[in-house]
Amino acid sequence: MRFGPGVESGNAGGTGIALYNGALFAETNDRIVRYALPAGAIVPADTPEVVVSGLPLTGDHPMHPFVIDARGNLYVDLGSATNACQSANRLPNSPGHQPCTELETRAGTWLYDANRTGQHFSRAERFVTGLRNGEGFAFDAAGRIYATQHGRDQLRENWPSLYQPEAGADEPAEELVQLTRGADYGWPECYFDYSQQKLVLAPEYGGDGGKTVGVCAQKQPPIAAFPAHWAPNDLALYSGNEFPAAYRGGAFIAFHGSWNRAPFPQGGYNVVFQPLADGKPSGKFVVFADGFAGAVKEPGQAAHRPSGLAVGPDGALYISDDAHGRIWRVTFHGDTAITGIEPAPAPTETAVAKARAGDAEPPEGIHPNAGAEETASLPVPLGATAAEVALGDRVFHGEAGGTCEGCHGSNAKGTPLGSDLTSGKWLWGDGSLAAITRTINDGVPNPKNHANGMPPKGGAELSSSQVAAAAAYAWALSHESAH
Repeated sequence: MRFGPGVESGNAGGTGIALYNGALFAETNDRIVRYALPAGAIVPADTPEVVVSGLPLTGDHPMHPFVIDARGNLYVDLGSATNACQSANRLPNSPGHQPCTELETRAGTWLYDANRTGQHFSRAERFVTGLRNGEGFAFDAAGRIYATQHGRDQLRENWPSLYQPEAGADEPAEELVQLTRGADYGWPECYFDYSQQKLVLAPEYGGDGGKTVGVCAQKQPPIAAFPAHWAPNDLALYSGNEFPAAYRGGAFIAFHGSWNRAPFPQGGYNVVFQPLADGKPSGKFVVFADGFAGAVKEPGQAAHRPSGLAVGPDGALYISDDAHGRIWRVTFHGDTAITGIEPAPAPTETAVAKARAGDAEPPEGIHPNAGAEETASLPVPLGATAAEVALGDRVFHGEAGGTCEGCHGSNAKGTPLGSDLTSGKWLWGDGSLAAITRTINDGVPNPKNHANGMPPKGGAELSSSQVAAAAAYAWALSHESAH
C-alpha cells in the first residue's frame, strides 16, 4: 500500500526509512518527516510532520540516508556534491579546491533529534566529516554506529599519468567505518588504497599515484575495506539468533554493483559478510549471497541489484533489490553452534552445475555479445566506413580502449549514469556525425539529465581514429530502426 505524496505532487522519494517511538520516519526531497502510526497499524493515516528540512539536494549525491538510535539521535548522511572536490567536477587533471568548502555542508553525517519537529539544516549539527557518500548505517549491541562509504571514482580516467589502467578498476576501496564525533575520514584529500591497505593522498591534492600519505596520516581509516566500485548501499549488523554463532555481531553489506570498472569486468552485485568482534574485524569478509545480477553484471542489464538489508525479529535476513523490486528472506536450518563461515558458491560453479544438467558451455565461456546482431547490418553514416562502425563497436564495449558501456550500458540503451544512444534523441548537438564526434572529444561537464558528467573521450585515452569510430557507431545505433 502506498501513502504520502507522490511524483505528481513533486515528491522525489528518498533512500531513508525508519521506525521509532510509534512513528514511521521517511526521507522526502529536502526533509526528513515522520508519520504517526495508529496502534496496531502499519500504514499511516495522517499527514506527516517535518522533523528536519533544508537538506542539500544538488550534485552527485543528493540522497539522505538516515538512522535513529534508541535515544532518538537521528543521524543523517549528506553525500558529497562532487566526486573529489575538483575545480571542474570529474574532468582530467582538474585540481581540488583549497580549501574544500563543500565540506561545510556536505560529505559527512549530521546529528538531529528524532523527538523534535521543525529543525532546519545548518553547519552546526555536523557529527563527522570527510565521508564522501555514506549509505548504510547500523548500531551494534554496545551502541557504536557504523557506516559504509562509497569510494571516489576516476583515478585513472582523470589522472592517466599517475595510474595504470587497472587502477581505474581496482582503486580505491569501498569502506566500513565506525563513526565517532568529530572524526575526519579523509575525503577529498585522501582515499583508501585497497592494495596497500592504507589512506594515501589524492591526486587532486598533490598525490603521486598512491605513494605519498601526507595529511592522510591524521585522518580516520576504515575498520574494513572491500573491492573498488562495488557500491555498498546498505549495512545490517546481525543481532539475531537464527544464524550460526559465527555470524552474531557481524556485518552484512549489500553491494549494489559497479558501473565504472570498464574495460575490466564489473563487480559487486552481491551481499558480503564481514565478521566483527568488539567493533573490529575478526576475520576476512566472504561473499554471503551472489548471483543477483544474472548473466550480465552491469547496471543496465543486471537482473537484480542488492540495495537494502534488514534483520527480522525472528533472525531472518531480508535483502531488497531496486532493479525489479524483489525481496529475499534468508533463513538458516541446522546447528547454530557452527563456528565456520563459508562463502557463497562463485558464479562459475553454477556453470558447472548447468553442464551436468546438459546445458554445457565451452571452457572459454560465452561472449556476452554472442548471438547479437552483427555491426555489418548497422547503417553507416556519410563520411565513415563499415570498418569504422565495427571498430566503434569494440571501442564502445571496452575491447579497444573505450569505457562507454560502463555508463550507457552494453546494449547502449542507457543507465541512470548515461543516455540511451539508440532512441535517436540527442541532448547535445543535432545528432550528426560531426556533433557526436565533438561531444565525445569535449566531454559533458554539466549534464542535463544525469548526475555525473562525462570527461573528454569518456575518460579513456582514445586516438582520433578511435573517437571517429565511436562516433560512427553511436550514429549507427541511433539510426538502426530506420535502416
